[in-house]
Amino acid sequence: MTDAMRKAVFAAGCFWGVEAEFRKVLGVVDAQVGYTGGSVDHPTYKMVCNGNTGHAEAVELVFDPNVVSFDRLLDVFWSIHNPTQMNRQGVDVGSQYRSAIFYHDEHQRVDAEGSLARLVRSGRFSKPVVTQIVPASTFWRAEEYHQRYLEKHGRASCHI
Repeated sequence: MTDAMRKAVFAAGCFWGVEAEFRKVLGVVDAQVGYTGGSVDHPTYKMVCNGNTGHAEAVELVFDPNVVSFDRLLDVFWSIHNPTQMNRQGVDVGSQYRSAIFYHDEHQRVDAEGSLARLVRSGRFSKPVVTQIVPASTFWRAEEYHQRYLEKHGRASCHI
């Protein structure tokens, strides 16, 4: 990653679909799926799925801020999932499927909180938004078979 590039980490349910959607965004130069926000080092998919690690399925993006802003990534994040569902997205249930923004610096925190406030004021959702905005912690890359999963297997494989 060059000095100009930045990272962003989002959790919005099953990481396969989230990764695929963010890869479509001009300025996102890389994306990987993995686990973050929990207390277990070197988690595996099986461990995270059991719901006892505290980790969320997440996507770590590398983006060029000269091409796409963090605010634009936040807009995409809000548009690809239901942020009012606590610990679930669609048929996927558990804290590993929670909605969360893992910020890397004070600017990302302020932008995320402002974006959330605008979303709430917009009235787009009739239920409360339950998205967590928390500091980024270690991002553990998921097993290789999860990377670019929908590119390899097709959208029919995903629950979103």
